[in-house]
Amino acid sequence: MTHDQLLDAYAKLTVRSGLNIAPGQQLVITAPVEAVPLVRKITEHAYKAGASLVTPLFNDEQNTLARFKYASDESFDTASAWLFEGMAAAFKGNAARLAIIGEDPALLASIDPEKVSRANRARSKAYRPALEMISSFAINWNIIAYATPSWAKSAFPGLPPDEALAKLWAAIFKCTRADLPDPVGAWAAHSKALRERTDFLNARRYSALKYKGPGTDLVIGLVEDHEWKGGASMARNGIICNPNIPSEEVFTMPHRERVDGSVRATKPLSYQGTFIDGIRVRFEKGRIVEAHAEKGADVFQKMIATDEGAARLGEVALVPHSSPISASGIVFNETLFDENAASHIAVGQAYMDNMKGAAGLTPEERLAKGMNASLIHVDWMIGSGEIDIDGILADGKPEALMRKGEWVA
Repeated sequence: MTHDQLLDAYAKLTVRSGLNIAPGQQLVITAPVEAVPLVRKITEHAYKAGASLVTPLFNDEQNTLARFKYASDESFDTASAWLFEGMAAAFKGNAARLAIIGEDPALLASIDPEKVSRANRARSKAYRPALEMISSFAINWNIIAYATPSWAKSAFPGLPPDEALAKLWAAIFKCTRADLPDPVGAWAAHSKALRERTDFLNARRYSALKYKGPGTDLVIGLVEDHEWKGGASMARNGIICNPNIPSEEVFTMPHRERVDGSVRATKPLSYQGTFIDGIRVRFEKGRIVEAHAEKGADVFQKMIATDEGAARLGEVALVPHSSPISASGIVFNETLFDENAASHIAVGQAYMDNMKGAAGLTPEERLAKGMNASLIHVDWMIGSGEIDIDGILADGKPEALMRKGEWVA
């Protein structure tokens, strides 16, 4: 297929499998300005699926840099609350949400970390009403990627720009299954396989997961009413969607006070335009008490200090080392892809869908049951071909779950 045909297949997959737009439903899209060709195709397929209105919102790297270079110091405590309130209102009206990512992973690498931290904190606070609709899975939502020149340069620094961009697009189409004859059918089969894995894990009712590997000796307790999820799931509005394309993970809710031990990241993290590499942390009673990073340490420290829940876990996810994204051998420098190459954890906000009955509880009751709350949700990778994971049963007995990064059964 030509690039245009592949882009169209990708757009159709996004609307049909990622979002599963319902007739009469609105769609809110955020995307980099470079992604206009894909946004136009998604808009076309959304209207064909019966969407009542598609509203795209674009961001631009140069505008972002201009702010950090020229804006007054006090401006970094300001965010577009009016915009996020409008988005929250749209989601409360059952609009679907699509985020298209593709920004330069190191866009803000040379910017004062304090400014970056303040801007991120202000944005996180303003975005909270909209984020709660997403993290509670109240609506159908989806995240996909668009290959931009700056991202391609980061992923393939040794290649000429055109070749790097073409290679990144080829990887995106392959990892999302958009290059197959029937991408929608392929995702249905893939979601079925992930659902079989979550059914197994939910039946085992592990009380904790124990990780062992180079630089890692970690126990993650799970909330008592945890629920494993993966692939396609039904949002609270009754629509079945795939939140992430690509996705190779099964994930659940850790207990915010039952994480102990040390862990080392196995891949770099790109966070809000800054690279963080060589992460090593130690947990005590659920909280990070020691944190180190070989690169981007200042940004990492400020990130986990965002609020009380930012230094605690909100998600734990299992991914086999042989996943298609891992097998590609590419470090994408983009969490959407890299998290699906390795088992990972996320500090910050937990997903309500990972606790049975959470939607009917007050915030205080959720907290008491072990569900973490925070302004942030940041995934980073801890899995590899050298990591062993045991599931710990309610009686304390360990059960081999993954060996050298692969499922035991």
